[in-house]
Amino acid sequence: MLKESKYIWLDGKLVDWKDAKVHVLTHSLHYANSAFEGLRVYKTDSAMAIFRLQDHTKRLLNSSKVTLLKCPYSAEELNKAQIEVIAKNSFDANAYLRPIVFVGYGVMGVYHLNSPISVAIAAWEWGAYLGDEGIENGIRVKISSFARNSIRSTMGKAKASANYLNSQMAKCEALEAGYDEALLLDHEGFVAEGSGECFFIVRDGVLITPPSENALESITQDTVLKIAADNGIKVERRRLTRDEVYIADEAFFTGTAAEITPVRDVDSRIIGNGKRGEITKKLQDLYFDVVYGRNPKYAHFLTYVK
Repeated sequence: MLKESKYIWLDGKLVDWKDAKVHVLTHSLHYANSAFEGLRVYKTDSAMAIFRLQDHTKRLLNSSKVTLLKCPYSAEELNKAQIEVIAKNSFDANAYLRPIVFVGYGVMGVYHLNSPISVAIAAWEWGAYLGDEGIENGIRVKISSFARNSIRSTMGKAKASANYLNSQMAKCEALEAGYDEALLLDHEGFVAEGSGECFFIVRDGVLITPPSENALESITQDTVLKIAADNGIKVERRRLTRDEVYIADEAFFTGTAAEITPVRDVDSRIIGNGKRGEITKKLQDLYFDVVYGRNPKYAHFLTYVK
């Protein structure tokens, strides 16, 4: 169950968690048009630190633009509000931030431009999305029967609520089949992404991840690519087929929620030796040094909240 916090920021002010409510006829509840973000906030040695705040806010506003949601707040105002939410909730452990821009109450029908736009920002304490066991020993993955949304029918560069229905279906399918997560292919049969994560494999010492034509432009993926390049790990951005995944030496998911989670099994094919791989472990260690403020080279990625 979700661990409740004290306050949620709603349309310009902090309200008690229990009072952050919307009407049952809120437009986005019926027609699924909203843009949202997910940000990790880490309890470092000096203070709580929001990871890549400016980049997430920029993507939130880009997603809003793509989906014709005129956000009533600037990037500066949204950044300030997210910092306020973390400061006022006085977290004792790592937390997760969820800003969302949505079509509010007032008008019904598919056309939404006459409807009011609302913004909410919530935060709560949250541990490893795929479990601490998964972070260390890896998870089992099923290639889904659901394809990633085609760019012919939706706008995958927007982190939009409507884009996540097939992710929900894929995730449920995987869990009901006894796996931990789903991996979706695109409409041509190439690897796209997980239900909420980007995907990497390692073959012969080379780190490989698909391009973003059929996936969200991931901030965590970008972080991993930067860390890999800075530490002499060869990187390729190219298409992957499912059979190449099966014979990978290592594999892992990345994402704000997933962080870096190893994959030990795909469709009952053991990946590598069935354990967290050497390069995966190295990238995990480097990544956690970055997000916990232990690597000064990447200090600009952190916004400290004191």
